[in-house]
Amino acid sequence: MQFKELVDTAEKWCSGNPFDLIFAEDVDERRLDFYAEPGISFYVLCPDNLTGGTENFHVWSESEDCLPFLQLAQDYISSCGKKTLLEVLDKVFRAFRPLLGLPDIDDDAFDQYHADVEEEPEPDHQQMGVSQQ
Repeated sequence: MQFKELVDTAEKWCSGNPFDLIFAEDVDERRLDFYAEPGISFYVLCPDNLTGGTENFHVWSESEDCLPFLQLAQDYISSCGKKTLLEVLDKVFRAFRPLLGLPDIDDDAFDQYHADVEEEPEPDHQQMGVSQQ
């Protein structure tokens, strides 16, 4: 993805939450820096498959207070499959909800999905053997 498209995606994401995109650099590394009050900051290094740069997104913070909250997003990024910038940013936002003073959301989409699915009854198996007549 072109860096300009990543910046556009990041700016659109920021319009729906308290974070601002405060810096975007495409020269040395494809880096997007974000900030929200009260002093929450992080950055995302974006993959650059065209020039052989990093393969996956990487999130980090230079703030010691923010780093523990990024573990959820880091684990998500390192899990199987390619991620989009929007997926990564949403995971970071979810992780920072407590610091932003927002209620924490359970990440139970899997459980909620399966709660609505009715299990099919097991088919009746006929007993094999000698019938008594």
